[in-house]
Amino acid sequence: MKHASKFVSKIFLCLTATIFLIDEAFASSCARHGIELQVLGSGGPEMQDKRASSSYLIWQDGMARVLIDSGGGSALLFGESGANMTDLYVVLFTHLHVDHTADFPALIKSSYFEDRSKPLPVYGPTGNTLFPSTTEFIQDLFGTKGAYRYLNDFLTTSQSSYVIQAHNVEFKNQRIKEVFNQSGVIATATDVVHGSVPALAWRVDIGGKSIVFSGDTNGGNGNLQLLAKDADILVAHNAVPEGASGVERKLHMPPSVIGQIAAEANIKQLVLSHRMLRTLGKEPQTLEVISHSFNGKAMFANDLDCFTP
Repeated sequence: MKHASKFVSKIFLCLTATIFLIDEAFASSCARHGIELQVLGSGGPEMQDKRASSSYLIWQDGMARVLIDSGGGSALLFGESGANMTDLYVVLFTHLHVDHTADFPALIKSSYFEDRSKPLPVYGPTGNTLFPSTTEFIQDLFGTKGAYRYLNDFLTTSQSSYVIQAHNVEFKNQRIKEVFNQSGVIATATDVVHGSVPALAWRVDIGGKSIVFSGDTNGGNGNLQLLAKDADILVAHNAVPEGASGVERKLHMPPSVIGQIAAEANIKQLVLSHRMLRTLGKEPQTLEVISHSFNGKAMFANDLDCFTP
């Protein structure tokens, strides 16, 4: 029995070590040099897709520099990726739906235990009658009357030089607008159509590479292809299948529109994310439709995947 017990213990130790190694490999899928795009959340608002909701990191030489969206579940994967809030230059929101913003307070609370000593710029859309502007959203979270008012120090300079600096992106007569240019990072935005939701697409130029994020959009106003012109990577949201109609089509672009925009913009790589139950399992059909317009490299995103421009 003693020998059997030792044998079982050895098996348990081996299995534990194997699980640890798999977790480490999974969390460390980025090479940690040059420019890399890491997907923290490849899903939509459904829990049944078993994916974190929309969120992306851009790494530069092993440092997490730009965060785009922070949907539910992504804060845990932010930690698993090895990223630190201390290293971020900027946070960019495409829009303020729950599946793109829910974990932002968790990231801010986590940053309390880090040594960030500089402001954190946050950019996002203006509001309307249904949605707050980005500045209002941050106040609604951390303001003196906000849901997490106990974290109000993050909006003042009384305790630290680390404060959240929220900005609304307004275009007036511009279709494309550069809104951030610091530390070798340029963030450029355009407004896109996502039903009645104020929404942005983002282009990040860093280290000689360009990565564009469509956010959620039906692709209807022609701005995304202008923003994505000659980009190294376009992250497009594959939230509806070809033939979608009704409300879902007013909110999202089907594969044919994704392919047309990718081709018109002359992008180098297409990454398909925001994968929902209605598109999961339809990958071959999706790629076939996209290939009618776009002949470049197209890949599907999963949580913690890394892509190199």
